[in-house]
Amino acid sequence: FAVLSAIKKGERIFHYIFTITLLVGTIAYFAMASDLAWNVINQVNYANNGSRQIFFAKYVYWCVSFPAVVLALGLISGVSWATIFYGIFLAWTWILSYLFSAYTTSNYKWGFFAFGTFAWLLLAYETIFMSRRSIAARDLGNGVGMHHLGLSSWVNFLWLNYVIAYGISDGGNVIGVTPGFIYFGILDLLLVPIVAAAFMFLARRWDYGRMNIAFTQHGRVSYAPGNFPEKHTNSAPVGAPADGPVSDAPVAAPTVV
Repeated sequence: FAVLSAIKKGERIFHYIFTITLLVGTIAYFAMASDLAWNVINQVNYANNGSRQIFFAKYVYWCVSFPAVVLALGLISGVSWATIFYGIFLAWTWILSYLFSAYTTSNYKWGFFAFGTFAWLLLAYETIFMSRRSIAARDLGNGVGMHHLGLSSWVNFLWLNYVIAYGISDGGNVIGVTPGFIYFGILDLLLVPIVAAAFMFLARRWDYGRMNIAFTQHGRVSYAPGNFPEKHTNSAPVGAPADGPVSDAPVAAPTVV
């Protein structure tokens, strides 16, 4: 809260995004550390390893953390809101497909795995290539393009490891529950906490107005010239035109036919 109070009101968007994400992550890991939020699922692969304890709490957390990262990357790249929502829904598709796969007790689980992995590939393309095209078309200044490239590359490297980790743990049952828990725990630690810290450090050099992410009560304020209601101190009287005062001319009575 002390950090938030020191940030200008229009420049808190990334702090808000990662604060709520870290809070949800804390709750999820509290549940898993308390041996809660899990089910025992029979396994079709490596059945000699026995049934598997599936912690669904981590999937719930990923439904928050992955879209949060997509949103943050989308904001600094300047892609449209439609593209950002497209990435968020791809992240949800990826996670839910893996969750369905983890709870499937037959080899049909690999169909869900394929759907989820395909969604991740589309998401990787969106967060790297589509975003790079958007950045190249705009002059964001202060090394924003290089910052985005570094952040998106790091995120997608970790996401690739999530695919591998799932394939050998909840998916393929190759490694035990504890090694899988450690693998995912390291990835979760390297994703949101590290990316959040990087955003907080790099954002001090960004021009929020130039990047079109200076949020107000009316949403994002465009860098281009425009008419923004929050810049006017006096609101127009009821019935007055938005661009001028109320006319003193009498209003003609309606004609009765």
